[in-house]
Amino acid sequence: MTVEQFLEEQNKTIRDFHITRANSSWMAATTGEDEWNKKTAEAQNATNVYLSNPELFEQVNAYLAQDDLTTIQRRQLESLHTYMAGKQIPTDDLKEMVERSTELIGIFNTFRATIDSKPVSENDVRQILIKSNDSAEREEAWHASKQIGKEVEEKLLTLVRKRNEVARSLGFENYHQMSFEHQELDRDEIFSIFHKLKDLSDEPFREMKLEMDTELAERFGVAIDELRPWHYADPFFQEAPPSKDFDLDPFYEGKDLEQLTIETFKSMGMDITDMLANSDLYPRDKKNQHAFCSDLNREGDIRVLCNNTPSDYWSTTMLHEFGHAVYFKYVDPTLPFLLRSCAHTLTTEAIAMLYGRFGKDPVWLQQFLGLDAAEVEGLKPLINESLRKQMLIAGRWIMAFSFFERELYENPDQDLNRLWWEIVKDVQFVNPPEGQDYPHWAAKIHFTLVPVYYQNYLLGELTTSQLHAHIEKNISKDMFTPEVGAYLMDEYFKPGALYSWNDKIERTTGEKLNPQYFIDQFVEKVLV
Repeated sequence: MTVEQFLEEQNKTIRDFHITRANSSWMAATTGEDEWNKKTAEAQNATNVYLSNPELFEQVNAYLAQDDLTTIQRRQLESLHTYMAGKQIPTDDLKEMVERSTELIGIFNTFRATIDSKPVSENDVRQILIKSNDSAEREEAWHASKQIGKEVEEKLLTLVRKRNEVARSLGFENYHQMSFEHQELDRDEIFSIFHKLKDLSDEPFREMKLEMDTELAERFGVAIDELRPWHYADPFFQEAPPSKDFDLDPFYEGKDLEQLTIETFKSMGMDITDMLANSDLYPRDKKNQHAFCSDLNREGDIRVLCNNTPSDYWSTTMLHEFGHAVYFKYVDPTLPFLLRSCAHTLTTEAIAMLYGRFGKDPVWLQQFLGLDAAEVEGLKPLINESLRKQMLIAGRWIMAFSFFERELYENPDQDLNRLWWEIVKDVQFVNPPEGQDYPHWAAKIHFTLVPVYYQNYLLGELTTSQLHAHIEKNISKDMFTPEVGAYLMDEYFKPGALYSWNDKIERTTGEKLNPQYFIDQFVEKVLV
């Protein structure tokens, strides 16, 4: 069989597996029905069994050793190798990991926290943490947001140990190390970048947080050192609390988030109406309470799940998720299925973050949200500072999560509950609650749903800053133009996974990933 015949066969097979699993997963997230969780697990198991075939893996490696491959053939084979490398283990082990993961995802999809024995949604908790001035009410809501952690802790740790066992059987120290290698990421280099960012941002972050904490202490009538995690607007301190001088939520009252999103992408020559029509955007019982984008068939069936209410948070989330969606939509449809996707998860996160940042862009607020020009001009310093604050807070949160997850896989039997708060205090400067012997960390769905993924968020933010700087310098200072859209569609989206992630960044910005753009944009400017 020629390499071309082999790849044609693999593309068709992988395509069929992908469509079956993606559809089942979408139904599971939107209905919460166990039947769909089981079908998702079955589909994932079938995929894994196929990819675990040692003869097939050997064939891929044999083709990769040929020196007469075209670029497109080599990238497809490299993609297959990446898919298969972590699956070269007994099918019983693969099946066990899928079943355990699916069970946990089912719990996350349907679990509802309770306050005073009454079920509350994540949106309910978020509103209390944003708006309430009652510390006792906030504390109760914050603890409610962590109830899921206790529910999943033991099952999650069992899954982590199983993942490690599988990784060791393939010659790795643990699952974390294996995942980095299979994502084409140099773990030492990435964590070196993160530690450098932490060191550089320690003082700017400390100054910004002290200013924020002073305002919060005054708001809640407590001393600064009495502030606890529930005094912040997000259960994990991922988001900046609304400033008393700058709260965007009132501007969203009566606004249509779908139309805002449509108009934003339309200004750049991108049509999202077809994807909106297939999406599931509003909260209801048993539906997954988070947000994500799914490319169901790599042929145009792209859907977004959100739980929208008219707010700054959900408007930004819509822009973020449809950033993923346009990337998927405008990949070259003539590419083979294996390459008809993003170059790497960090490259699609970068686009989602580019759009998400528009929620704190003075031009966007005036042009799309309809704020008065004079009002925007007056708010401009606060808007710019708000984005800077958000980037510092998000960066520190991603580092805290990433540092902890590495430790989790290094030793899942250590005192993780205490370790979590040691890292949170060191990186996010948040005072722990009195009761630390509780799996607050396990309430974050990413440990279960997308393990060893979180580093891609910060790598995405770094890429976003580099991409934004390149666009402003070489394409247009006005982001909302067809020229910027054409550049993104033709240069960034269209090649799909034809190039490795750092090659893509170099081809589209003129240099490989350089953290200095993020530092210049958000870290050093705070020092001024």
